[in-house]
Amino acid sequence: MAGPRTLHLNAFLYGVGHHSSAWRHPDSAAERIGDITYFEELARTAERGCFDAVFFADGHSVDPKYTAGTTWFLEPLTALSAMARATERIGLVTTISASFFTPFHAARMLASLDHISGGRVGANIVTSMFDGEARNHGFEVLPPHAERYARAEEFIDVLCALWDSWDDGVLLDRAGGRYLDAESIHRIDHQGTYFRVDGPLTVPRCPQGRPVLFQAGASETGRNLAARHAEAVYSVAWDLTAALDYATDLRARISAAGRDFGSVAILPGLVTYVGRTEEEAWAKKTELDALLDVDAAVAQLGVFTGRDYTDHELDALVDDLAPIEEFTGPQGRYATVQRIIETRRPSLRELLGYLAAGGGHAPMIGTPESVADEIEEWFDAGACDGFNLMCPSYPDSLDDFVDLVVPELQQRGLFRTEYPGRTLRDSLGLKTL
Repeated sequence: MAGPRTLHLNAFLYGVGHHSSAWRHPDSAAERIGDITYFEELARTAERGCFDAVFFADGHSVDPKYTAGTTWFLEPLTALSAMARATERIGLVTTISASFFTPFHAARMLASLDHISGGRVGANIVTSMFDGEARNHGFEVLPPHAERYARAEEFIDVLCALWDSWDDGVLLDRAGGRYLDAESIHRIDHQGTYFRVDGPLTVPRCPQGRPVLFQAGASETGRNLAARHAEAVYSVAWDLTAALDYATDLRARISAAGRDFGSVAILPGLVTYVGRTEEEAWAKKTELDALLDVDAAVAQLGVFTGRDYTDHELDALVDDLAPIEEFTGPQGRYATVQRIIETRRPSLRELLGYLAAGGGHAPMIGTPESVADEIEEWFDAGACDGFNLMCPSYPDSLDDFVDLVVPELQQRGLFRTEYPGRTLRDSLGLKTL
């Protein structure tokens, strides 16, 4: 019989924090973002808090015009391989672009990391966002949205087939002289629209069967892809209403796809400022917001929306955006900005403040008790199964959450006090495949 429903928590690691100006703080670890020991320390902190996983996003281009914030540094799979050796139980989730990787290459690297970590790997499958990324991979522009998702669908099918191309591990029959059992290793003979892959994979079956599949699409096609394949979903929701709408919609799609919606964890992004008093928590936000480069923030808003706000008065209200169907860029972020404008009717200055940390993901600001109250409200309402924590500054915000909020959640019976097993599937309550 299944136990009581409990929260899932991921730590979304990004530079020295999700606040775009966190690196400017005099006490930031900006000089260490190329130092693997820094990320190992963050992973151990998250593991101390019994988090399900740490997660790295990934990008394949750098905009030289955007110089006000930290950007990509260590390649995620390489970094996670080192972090696997510095931790024991916490999951290790990386972003994989179906537009730029081949299924064989991705399946091989992910399976290798699953072996290295003892079964703690997950992969967030994305289709990538920008033409600048495409031009680093031999393409002039990204393919149209629908084509990228059709490729991603086939990509996932081939990934899973390759991971299933080994029944078990190696035979190691010394006396009989057989290292492999030929009958337990299979070609997949895939010939599709985008990929030709014979198989089998060169890496034996993963410790957890397959790495856990994550997805983060907000568009119609993204949600449908998640409904058919994802075992956990990273979502964007500015408030409880938006989160509940998304969760209700996605669970209906999962059921329509013939799957148990209760087996898919929905994890919206969460930005927290935690203090022992309300005043202390808000002071932490104010301190980071004061470091914001307004010109760079305006440029980033232009990327999110496809609009030029350069000449917009900072204290003038921001107009509603056009319907999302007319926007060809990253639709999840666009929808979030659209939601903030509709619900808060902000000035440009206020909008930039909302977006400074986490790009519009839900903010929770206050004491451990008040933050836990909000988390509990979302969880009990069915708006989520947990959160993808996007700390404004690392390591301080993560320390605050682990040391102050996690004990409060544990005391309420909402979060575990120890890991249920050794694999990421164990932590997420998923069966080994």
